[in-house]
Amino acid sequence: MAHLRFVLVTALVALLLLPVSRPETARAPAPGPFGAYLGYGADGVRRVRALGAWLGRDEPRVGHTYLPGDVWPNIEGAPGFVRLWARWRRARPDRLLVLNVPMLERTEEHLPDAEVRRELRLGAAGSYDGHFRALARRLVAVGAPDTVIVLGWEMNGVTYTHRCGPDPAAWKAYWVRIVTAMRSVPGRRFRFDFAPDRGRDAVPWTRCYPGDRYVDIIGMDAYDAPRGLSFPEQVAEPYGLRAQVDFARAHGKPVSYPEWGLYENGDDPAYLRGMLDWFASARPVYQTLTDYCPHGVWGCRGNPRSTAVYRSLMRR
Repeated sequence: MAHLRFVLVTALVALLLLPVSRPETARAPAPGPFGAYLGYGADGVRRVRALGAWLGRDEPRVGHTYLPGDVWPNIEGAPGFVRLWARWRRARPDRLLVLNVPMLERTEEHLPDAEVRRELRLGAAGSYDGHFRALARRLVAVGAPDTVIVLGWEMNGVTYTHRCGPDPAAWKAYWVRIVTAMRSVPGRRFRFDFAPDRGRDAVPWTRCYPGDRYVDIIGMDAYDAPRGLSFPEQVAEPYGLRAQVDFARAHGKPVSYPEWGLYENGDDPAYLRGMLDWFASARPVYQTLTDYCPHGVWGCRGNPRSTAVYRSLMRR
């Protein structure tokens, strides 16, 4: 009996000495490969390293940038611009370069639907294939043949000339032409990311899906909008976060989040926590925060509560 009491007391002491998990220091599960949009050129490359230091962890593995969509020569990848990010990518084998590529020039000039429709049909007929072969050759030449191409992002909305709404059939045919043209270049290992805006927007994004042979990743740009929409509602809404994951699973594709951040609900720490928990569950190929006002938590000082949540959950 004395021996039994000794064993019980010893076990009790051991339990009391176990570390206690405190909610305020608990860590979220790892949210996957991460980065942020921090600027187009040299300044953006420098800020990738600084973001890691600010978080108290290694430099982010993911670099995210955009090609200008004003004129075709820039969509082909301005030489110095592409070379700069390719150098960053080559410096470490585990890095990932994510490049948003417009499908049409004058991409933010709010062209009327009739002109967008005409441009999409020209693209579907092959008129612009050469521009995308030129981009593919340039990326291979500068040492970034495995770039993730976020092609024609937010196509279900109204912001960009490369929007799908005026002619979904032509849009899908044009996407297929672009992917086929870029895949024809020797040495390429690109992955193509189909990334609508979260929610229905102007047209259901499922109407724009060009087919499994021509898509490698199903992404989603998911800002904290519209005003008053809670994070659980952003998950459950038609064509929302849950619909994206379910659609990707049905098509055998991984997911990504090329753009996310605060927007119409101000400093919203519940949204930040919800998104980071969502990433831990969805296990995206990558997720990249948009870090400028009003979206950001590092470059924008107007969101202190959200900043505190991001730093706490991202610091490892």
